[in-house]
Amino acid sequence: MRQIKLTLQYDGTNYSGWQVQKKGATIQGLLEKALFTITGEKIRVTGAARTDAGVHALQQVAAFSTESLFEPHIFIKALNGNLPPDIRVINAEECRNDFHPRYDATNKTYSYIIYRTGAYSVFLERYSWSIPCKLNCGPMQEAAGYLIGEHDFSCFRASGCSSKHQVRTIHSIEITELPSIEFIGFQFSVPIIRISITANAFLRHMVRNIAGTLVDFGREKLTPSKMKEILKSKDRRLAGKTAPARGLFLEKIRY
Repeated sequence: MRQIKLTLQYDGTNYSGWQVQKKGATIQGLLEKALFTITGEKIRVTGAARTDAGVHALQQVAAFSTESLFEPHIFIKALNGNLPPDIRVINAEECRNDFHPRYDATNKTYSYIIYRTGAYSVFLERYSWSIPCKLNCGPMQEAAGYLIGEHDFSCFRASGCSSKHQVRTIHSIEITELPSIEFIGFQFSVPIIRISITANAFLRHMVRNIAGTLVDFGREKLTPSKMKEILKSKDRRLAGKTAPARGLFLEKIRY
């Protein structure tokens, strides 16, 4: 039995997330279906992150065991030939049999994209959250500073989260304001805010809930020190709204 490690990219717009579900197409489900077509084996694919419905991935890592003798480059070609065009395998390699994409990861980075609503570009609507007012990044960054380190992040945990504990370690939060963005080779003069969060692991909707809360600080509805109270409360009701899935990207997984 061999273990194959995959690196994937996908546009999550048309999918019900990573994990197989009873209803709706998922990334994991389509990968397993493609592998059955290729190998004739009922293979379980394990992913590094269970991205939600509508969330995108610039670098998702997955692995599966197989008795097939296909070389990794054959799996890349065969999988891409049996997957929709908005899911691409960009690398495949044989790895050790005990490799686990999720548990072996040292940290993950998610980035969230926000742009100010206006006559800018229809092409950004699919991949970002439109905010109808200007945000002040200073209070957002100051408030985000209170989240760095090891904490109980219950206040940013969605209902239905299956994690056994709520303690996570955030290594960094970077909030960057950009005057423009490059997309498919074109430069759009659109004011963009990117929130990038690196942590050892994440709770369900944790990044989206943090992003939604930081927007409240950007609107100056809350003073930055309020973040300490929200975090200490462990009460989801005190944090902000859940940001839309379409602006979230799984950016990088490190091992």
